[in-house]
Amino acid sequence: MANTTTRKEEGFGTGNPAGDKLNKAQHAGTEAADKAKEAVKSAGEALGEAADAGAASVGGGMKSLAGTIRQQAPHEGVLGDAATTVAKTLEQSGKYLQKEGVSGMAEDLSEMIRRNPIPAVLVGVGIGFMLAQLTRS
Repeated sequence: MANTTTRKEEGFGTGNPAGDKLNKAQHAGTEAADKAKEAVKSAGEALGEAADAGAASVGGGMKSLAGTIRQQAPHEGVLGDAATTVAKTLEQSGKYLQKEGVSGMAEDLSEMIRRNPIPAVLVGVGIGFMLAQLTRS
């Protein structure tokens, strides 16, 4: 025959001091867990915003460096062409960082890995190999 005992009959319902304390403890635990989740989410959002702001600042610095290179580097010859290319790349990268931030870069990286899974795995293996060689005693 099946056990038909209810939680109230086991002493976990209202009116039973032990059951009431258990219910209060469970409720308090649930509330604490919810507050902890909210705190972690808020901290994560704040960290993401700070990282994006930092990336924007770095992007501004890259654009400024590009301007300095354009002003200070020679304007002709091989060195001038190289300096122009470096300045252009720095400026484009700085604009990208300012516009996208860290979260945008992460999204772009995820999309690139989805489109090119085999090269992504090979790059990961290569990085792992290099790290293993560097940390080898």
